[in-house]
Amino acid sequence: MDLKNSLEILRHSCAHLMAAAVKEIFPEAKFAIGPSIENGFYYDFDLPRTLTPEDLKKIESAMRELAKKDLAFEKSEMDRKEALKKEEKEGQKYKVELIKDLPDAQVTYYQTGNFTDLCRGPHLKSTGEIKHFKLLSIAGAYWRGDERNPMLQRIYGTCWKTEEELKKYLNQLEEAKKRDHRKLGESLNLFSFHPEAPGMVFWYPKGKFIFDELMRFSREKSQKFGLKEIRTPNILNLNIWKTSGHWDHYKDAMYFVVSRDEKEPHYGIRPMGCPGAILTYKSRTHSYRELPIRYSEFDTLIRKELSGTLHGLFRVQQFTQDDAHLFIREDQILDEVIATLKLIDETYKDLGLKYQMKLSTRPPDFAGRIEVWNQAEADLKKALEKGNFEYELKEGDGAFYGPKIDLDVLDALDRSWQCGTVQLDFYMPKKFNLDYIDEKGKKVQPVMIHRVILGSLERFTGILLEHTAGNLPLFLAPTQAIILPVSDKHLDYAQKVAEELGDIRFEIDERNESVGKKIRDAELQKIPFIIVVGDKEEKDKNITVRERGHKELKALTIKEFSKSIEYVI
Repeated sequence: MDLKNSLEILRHSCAHLMAAAVKEIFPEAKFAIGPSIENGFYYDFDLPRTLTPEDLKKIESAMRELAKKDLAFEKSEMDRKEALKKEEKEGQKYKVELIKDLPDAQVTYYQTGNFTDLCRGPHLKSTGEIKHFKLLSIAGAYWRGDERNPMLQRIYGTCWKTEEELKKYLNQLEEAKKRDHRKLGESLNLFSFHPEAPGMVFWYPKGKFIFDELMRFSREKSQKFGLKEIRTPNILNLNIWKTSGHWDHYKDAMYFVVSRDEKEPHYGIRPMGCPGAILTYKSRTHSYRELPIRYSEFDTLIRKELSGTLHGLFRVQQFTQDDAHLFIREDQILDEVIATLKLIDETYKDLGLKYQMKLSTRPPDFAGRIEVWNQAEADLKKALEKGNFEYELKEGDGAFYGPKIDLDVLDALDRSWQCGTVQLDFYMPKKFNLDYIDEKGKKVQPVMIHRVILGSLERFTGILLEHTAGNLPLFLAPTQAIILPVSDKHLDYAQKVAEELGDIRFEIDERNESVGKKIRDAELQKIPFIIVVGDKEEKDKNITVRERGHKELKALTIKEFSKSIEYVI
């Protein structure tokens, strides 16, 4: 058994152990689901009262007592009809609903001491194997993620094979709290959120600068690769979304527009950018000589999210994505996929980011024919191997219209963030009757590549803020240097220094405060360079510079300072 599967079994067993402990403390509890998740587990409960942090301590203590008893996880099977009667009699309405959705004639249970739970398993042999765990938090969660359903109480926990791994993860969580991009956004005056527009970002000038610089950075990379930028509408006729397949797969996450004269909507606000690029391509006839045609677009996408799932910049309802859609011939697939992956690789390396590649294959709700999917998956695999890229397989995680290569960025805390993606699509060109004229004058269907580098610029900004703890790369820093005059009599010299800094973005701190306080405030604002000017600097016609993260001060001429940071601006 591989490490991932063994950890999943351990964590799923720990979720079951937690449910057994909850049953001891709250005998009237109603149980929903309790899966393992990345780095831990959770279980959803319907309880007679709202849980408190003190309850978490009690539940965790009860879990440890049950673990010490080394209780077996005993598997049994029951006829589906008998299971329904059992759960109905015990008032476990969520289990009743789950059983009704199961197609099997037999259902599986696992018993731990006095607690029995509907569960497919597998589990560990006994509770004694669960030693290194911690309950983390309580959150609200709608049953089955539907806001029309009851709100349940979700308890999150983490579980590891060793005490060292548990301590490392808990320390990581503490460090993550310090780096929380929402706190940094407030303290650095970058952005805010308001209930009048839930899940939509209000960018302040400094935050908008970072956003625009990331857009510029991504745009320059795309232009280097030969992409041409387009701009398409945010609202399209519903027929387009039905043709693309988004209506079937995303309509619950879409917003619609109803005019005054209509009873039913005829237009949808886009959750994806591909239909706009498709219509742009389809607007005229193309020759095989024109392909590949590469369109890039910074499209604004809006997706309906449950209020409980919104999370700062990481989960929003409106975001801008550095999208691209390539229309190519089949014989160009390998070269275009490899070149796109190299472009993303270069971009991440320029930002100092490590990443992992993952090949995501056909999902359960795939659209199109299996043989076409098999060909597309084989093409992506061949491109990865020909380009000498290391990758992992993610079975069943492709988009509904085609397989994809995901690029998961690893931050300073070793957390993984799916950002870039390269998706191979035979499905939409067929649905929209796209074609080009080949060398024989015949119409041939092109292939599409859907691609993003950074993904959502909002989300990527949040990732960078937490990765760097707010100490952004110099080219992204809204203020690159701050000039601190020792006293008011040095303001004129500070202004003279500012005039000679060239393209460096600067501020002058003119407050009547001590230099020590000004330095501390500049450090809290994560400004890369602090320039101090006083009597000595004015006399010597130089400046004293302190670089972010360093305590020592350096005496430099203005030209020396400007030249030393030119290469990173």
